[in-house]
Amino acid sequence: MTTATNEYKQIKTSMKAAILSLYFFSIGLLSAFAQTNQANASTPPPTKAQQEIIDLSKQKWQWMADKNVDKLAGLFDDKSKFVHMSGTWKKDEELDIVKNGSIWYKNADVHDVAVELFDNNTAIIWSRITLVAMVRGNESKTEFTVTEVYKKQGNTWKMLALTFSSVRDTHTIKH
Repeated sequence: MTTATNEYKQIKTSMKAAILSLYFFSIGLLSAFAQTNQANASTPPPTKAQQEIIDLSKQKWQWMADKNVDKLAGLFDDKSKFVHMSGTWKKDEELDIVKNGSIWYKNADVHDVAVELFDNNTAIIWSRITLVAMVRGNESKTEFTVTEVYKKQGNTWKMLALTFSSVRDTHTIKH
């Protein structure tokens, strides 16, 4: 065989491999999108009560970013607890942290939420967030799943607990 024929066969083999690789990559990509769309399609829209908790949680993130301790004090139950990567605090300690800026919750980009209601008076919301915060003067950007527990007292929801769980950016919340 000539050198040209050998080169032609090598190019032909390389092209087949490239086309097959592209084909399998495309199938995998389409499958991933189909699973994502299927998962999103199977998640029912939130109920009115669930949406109320979602909205309250979003409002809380804004109050934290604005360092609005008066609004937060009204939201946090007197016995509430806050679990961070570096410790657990009670209501007054959390409010002091927000007020003095030792942790400044600059922005919480909420990617996904799931809410469960129990007896229409207790709610748990799990939020997947990317949090940009100033922690003791250093800016950080961290992926968290945040768990918040609320209890309805009269006509008002009060936060009982907030827990930050550091997670990988590929972590998903089960709905």
